[in-house]
Amino acid sequence: MKTTRLFCTLLIAGCAVCSCKEETAKEAVFHWFEYQGQDPWFGKDMRPEREFFNPVVSGFYPDPSICRKGEDYYMVHSTFSYFPGIPLLHSRDLVNWRQIGNVLDRPSQLNLPDGIRLSGGIYAPAITYNEANGTFYLITTAVDGIGNFVVKTNDPLKGWSDPIRLPKVGGIDPSLFFDDDGKAYIVHNDGPEGEPEYNGHRAIWIHDYDPETDQTSGTPQVIVDGGTDKSKKPVWIEGPHIYKINNTYYLMAAEGGTGIDHSEVIFTSDNIKGPYIPAKENPILTQRDLPENRPEKVTSTGHADLIQTPAGDWYAVFLACRPYEGDMYNTGRETFLLPVTWKNNIPVILSGGEAVPTVVALKNRKPDTSGITTEPFTGNFIWRDEFKADEPGMRWLFIRTPRQQWWKLTDKGLRITPDTTSIYTLGNPTFIGYRQQHTDFTATASLSFSPENEKDMAGLVCYQNERFNIVFGRTIREGKACLIVTRTANGNQQETTYPLSGSKKKNPLRLRITARGALYSFCYLNENNEWIPVATDVDGSILSTKKAGGFTGVTIGMYAVK
Repeated sequence: MKTTRLFCTLLIAGCAVCSCKEETAKEAVFHWFEYQGQDPWFGKDMRPEREFFNPVVSGFYPDPSICRKGEDYYMVHSTFSYFPGIPLLHSRDLVNWRQIGNVLDRPSQLNLPDGIRLSGGIYAPAITYNEANGTFYLITTAVDGIGNFVVKTNDPLKGWSDPIRLPKVGGIDPSLFFDDDGKAYIVHNDGPEGEPEYNGHRAIWIHDYDPETDQTSGTPQVIVDGGTDKSKKPVWIEGPHIYKINNTYYLMAAEGGTGIDHSEVIFTSDNIKGPYIPAKENPILTQRDLPENRPEKVTSTGHADLIQTPAGDWYAVFLACRPYEGDMYNTGRETFLLPVTWKNNIPVILSGGEAVPTVVALKNRKPDTSGITTEPFTGNFIWRDEFKADEPGMRWLFIRTPRQQWWKLTDKGLRITPDTTSIYTLGNPTFIGYRQQHTDFTATASLSFSPENEKDMAGLVCYQNERFNIVFGRTIREGKACLIVTRTANGNQQETTYPLSGSKKKNPLRLRITARGALYSFCYLNENNEWIPVATDVDGSILSTKKAGGFTGVTIGMYAVK
């Protein structure tokens, strides 16, 4: 799927409002951007011909959902209030992935208005392929907008439809199931019948769905109330999927909330609408029962989806987190992959007491390595964009839906026309971000920018949300050119200033951010090709979900403001 439509659409839309920009506004030009992962996590030996690393997709790629058509696998993830929405990844071996587009890549599909929280927007997409009509379906929730909706396509490379709203489906986390008799159903999370009996009391509902009209019909009903054992007051049953395997219906869902008590549970039934019986093997995935001080700690496992290979083997994709200390992680919720073991006709991802392994053996197939050097998503890789294409690459993210075209690719690089909307607001700042995919990383960019006053600033940002972030840029302080590092934690700002004089003020200027767990360092390249520290070992734990809240991971972005 090409992203040209996104930028053309925004360019057309921007023509009507571009008069609000000052034509003389100072522009920032980023000549290139490079990101390099340096995690010790990925430093161990791994034989790619028979093994793979977990996470299989590192960084802020949460809530995975997967489907298969023939030999081709397709996977999607939540994006919350980032635009474009829902990255679409493709693989032939479940291990080596490449991004082929974004499902919601047009403003007509995804309107994320100013004012909504960053952890709002798009929740938990679920992708399904219906063999009966050769159509791919994606169902999801715009929690701050139109609610639950479906988009569909016959070819994921050619784009997806505009949203088809589902006004009778409430709650979040919808998933489609197409039965072999031609009937279809939606399952989702919502409140229970009547008043909730305790905090976190939720239910799984089922609706009849008509593929001809793309609407629900009949009376929805609850098929799971509370969770696996209501007497224990289970919380936040969500992320449901239904599978039919050997004439048995399996309902799989997450339970326990998205933090360290997260788990995956499963129920069985002889009928699509139940009753669903919880398996005695539950939970079929969790890490909450493991020692806190275990090595290579993985936490928060859950929100899984099952997939069967053409060879008949079963795998599960699921989200999990890699803390660098305590319960702190800046990479957000990542996507892991594990083979499924069948026990008493129940698919078990990990038995109780088992830790998620870092290196995993492939079952009954060799990996497809055709895209491993060009589209890395795991391991310690280098990703670079020299902005030579017609538009920024598919991995770049905007904060909310852009209202106008404030960026342009030229023969010199990515040109950003600064706006007055800053990253400290709930607006659409002039920021383009790349997901932090490693606990240890280096991000470098080449920037040409000549500020004229203290409000003019351009550079790089480590962005968790509008209240927790670190800015590293070029500006003016007390009438003099300088670099600044501004650390913002819930309204409290600490600024480090480094003066630039003489040849130091020349363009372009190279900026570099290096992270080692919670510690972020910022430097620039001087005229002698020496990296000069501006601020060292800045406390970046404020970028962790534990301190900043929300559901997203950090993005490292290019930014300009006036």
